[in-house]
Amino acid sequence: MTTFADKVIAFNKSLRFNAQLPEGVSVMNPFRENKESLRVSSVFYKKYYNDANHRHIILGINPGRFGAGLTGVPFTDPKRLREKCGIPYPGALAHEPSSVFVYNMIEAYGGTDRFYGKFYINSICPLGFTIKNKLGKDVNYNFYDDKALFEAAYDFMVRSIKKQIGFGVDTEVCFCLGSGKNEKILRALNEKHRFFKKIIPLEHPRFIMQYKSKFMQDYIDKYLERLGMAE
Repeated sequence: MTTFADKVIAFNKSLRFNAQLPEGVSVMNPFRENKESLRVSSVFYKKYYNDANHRHIILGINPGRFGAGLTGVPFTDPKRLREKCGIPYPGALAHEPSSVFVYNMIEAYGGTDRFYGKFYINSICPLGFTIKNKLGKDVNYNFYDDKALFEAAYDFMVRSIKKQIGFGVDTEVCFCLGSGKNEKILRALNEKHRFFKKIIPLEHPRFIMQYKSKFMQDYIDKYLERLGMAE
């Protein structure tokens, strides 16, 4: 039996971004750049997705450097991978604010086994991007930050969503992390390609942690209410 985990792992191994990038923008592919990312993410998927069950999909923007950029698991930084999922990570225990919120929400939902048994998280664009800032330091760069980058990534994003639906994703509803640009873009993609019957937006974890952290519990409650709509 080919499991949900087998399909995700094969997908991650196959990820390549071949389109021409705008000047100064680099693609971030943890499954090719960091030998540990594919290994630890495979352990993660074998632990939580080693079945043929259907799941609801949650789509973010694109991976960040200190979460999926290191672990290969969306919204899961090395610290949460070790402490919440019980999976050792050999490198530095980097910290990503979005991961903090996501795992607080997962704990409130009922824990990792229950949550990942029902939901699969990835991104509209499953590979990330970086650009150098004025100090010459690589920083995260969202696919919608540059029109040329969005156009370069468009076909890759459409193919990626279609492939992930094939894992055993329920197409009745898709949850969108980001109630601004990400939601607008996902709705436009869905209008054209008819991936899902309904899009339900949720505030992006990064936004919550950066601007609304003192209201974290309110946002967790909102997540639980909306995710419960898929049950």
